[in-house]
Amino acid sequence: MACDVSLLAGIQFFDLLNEENRKALANVIDSTTLKDGETLFHAGEPGDALYIVRSGEIELYIKDTAGQRIVLNTARPGDFFGELALLDEGPRTATAAALADSELLVLGRDDLILLFQKNPDAALHMLASLGRMTRKADELLRTRVSRNLNVEEEETSTFGQRIADRVARFGGSWTFIILFGVFMLFWISTNAFRGAGAFDPFPYILLNLALSMVAAMQAPVIMMSQNRQSSKDRLKADLDYEVNLKAELEIAHLHEKTDRLYEALGDRLARLEKALKAPNR
Repeated sequence: MACDVSLLAGIQFFDLLNEENRKALANVIDSTTLKDGETLFHAGEPGDALYIVRSGEIELYIKDTAGQRIVLNTARPGDFFGELALLDEGPRTATAAALADSELLVLGRDDLILLFQKNPDAALHMLASLGRMTRKADELLRTRVSRNLNVEEEETSTFGQRIADRVARFGGSWTFIILFGVFMLFWISTNAFRGAGAFDPFPYILLNLALSMVAAMQAPVIMMSQNRQSSKDRLKADLDYEVNLKAELEIAHLHEKTDRLYEALGDRLARLEKALKAPNR
């Protein structure tokens, strides 16, 4: 229903309008009320109206892949929301719920065009609000967006950790086994055929010392690499959990949307049935 012209007073959107224009807008703008905790609309629903908070508070939020609520904005008296779906005729990008008993003004597309014709500064005010929301969305993307696990691990690893990975990777390869086997064979054969002139005669004490030193240094390096692999495995397990949780949440969300569509369809059928029975009375 049309709102009272007094409801437009004190709202920045309508500050520059004269009394005549305010009365004209009041005749076409609707008003609605929400109780504390009541949801105005859900993300993904079609949107055909912009809302201006007259009193109370409205929280706009989305849910991430783990089901946690991310608050995008809290609209207070004088603030507006729901403009994106109104402008591009797309679905709602967030869910709006009342944090307290609230009174809202409802502007449709035609109402908004009429407002811009009478007060062009209102369009600039809306653009500024869209810019603030875009900046906040960019910040959320920078802090919460999913990244490739291997890339993230590579970026955060230190120089020593990267060296440990390379040493462990080379030490566990056939290249290392073949090269080390050739080296030992050369060492043993050289000392075996030189007789009294051998620099490391049997039982090859110098070779045993070298092998012991290599093993003593290689063991902690390999353990460092194994610890990093264990850390990667834990991160991979967490990522798998988030993926599974996201799938469950998406299924639950589809169930919710189906239930809402079923309720809406039931209401429409009930109204249609009443309309068909009315002429028979």
